[in-house]
Amino acid sequence: MASKRRPPMSLRLSEESHRQVELLARRRGISKVEAIRQAIAEAEARERRRSGLAAEVAAIMADPEDVAESLAVARMMEELRGPW
Repeated sequence: MASKRRPPMSLRLSEESHRQVELLARRRGISKVEAIRQAIAEAEARERRRSGLAAEVAAIMADPEDVAESLAVARMMEELRGPW
């Protein structure tokens, strides 16, 4: 199945952002356009992971048994650490 072409997008970058794109492209051995595409995909993946982690933390914090267990483990680890 052929992918549907999207209309081109114009982007104005600051001098610093332009320098960063050029550096990234050079380091990876890719075009500046591909460097921008990869950076966008990587940023989206990070946001997705963060959202997933935030949801997981919220679920744990909503469970009193999980909270109590986490606190007990933290206390035990503190006791095992001993004096420096």
